Amino acid sequence: MTGTLRPEELTENAVVDPEGKKIGKVGTVYLADDTRKPEWVTVKTGMFGQKESFVPLRGASLEQDGLHVQVSKDKVSDAPRTDAGQHLSEQESAALYQYYGMPLPRTSAENRTNRGQGTQQPAGTQQGMRGTESARGREANRGMDSAQRKGNAGESMTRSEEQLRVGTEQVETGKVRLRKYTVTEEQQVTVPVTHEEVRLEREPITDARPGDARIRDEEQEMTLHAERPKVEKETVAKERVRLRKDEVAEEQTVSGQVRKEQIEVDDNQRGRREDRR
Repeated sequence: MTGTLRPEELTENAVVDPEGKKIGKVGTVYLADDTRKPEWVTVKTGMFGQKESFVPLRGASLEQDGLHVQVSKDKVSDAPRTDAGQHLSEQESAALYQYYGMPLPRTSAENRTNRGQGTQQPAGTQQGMRGTESARGREANRGMDSAQRKGNAGESMTRSEEQLRVGTEQVETGKVRLRKYTVTEEQQVTVPVTHEEVRLEREPITDARPGDARIRDEEQEMTLHAERPKVEKETVAKERVRLRKDEVAEEQTVSGQVRKEQIEVDDNQRGRREDRR
């Protein structure tokens, strides 16, 4: 560490990594067994701050903006964790030293913690704080060690299960092509037409005089006309046709098989077997 850090100066300070990223706030100060000086601090993480990630104080310095440590935020995030308020065991301590690549101290006894009581003392009362640690703290630690020896837990087992993760994806279901082609069909249309016909008209002559008429050959010619249907074709535009996509919402039910692990307790001493989730 840079300089001498006191436990009451560390608690509730912001923890900053070498890149200036804020990791969190100091939750607990852990003291070395041999020197009784701060060696580890924890950063409160997890839901409601019930988990604490350990950060080594080697090379750390206390600045105006917080406690600057020599490990990155990502390194701290992946560090071994412990429940807030729990005593640090020898196995947990060894795991932390190994994770951060630090040599284990000579003493392998469990680290003692310096929590809220000492850190809330006014400046200049460090001796009184150590006296509290010596009397009350040791007695509390002895009680905690005794309780741990009586109810020491074995290795933990993690139960996992699969869950269905349902979402949507865009897939191609087909193609629609719009094209036009020509067909030939027969149409019948009624057209009114006219034509000329010859009609013979006779008119009696009543005022003829003798000698006016002569007998001779004579002929007259008249041209007749008639209308005939005439068919012509022309192209006219009838309508515009285009393709348009409409999005239709519907619900579909999906199903799938998932696996989950169950815990079975085989108690040979009591002669019973119990299944637990």
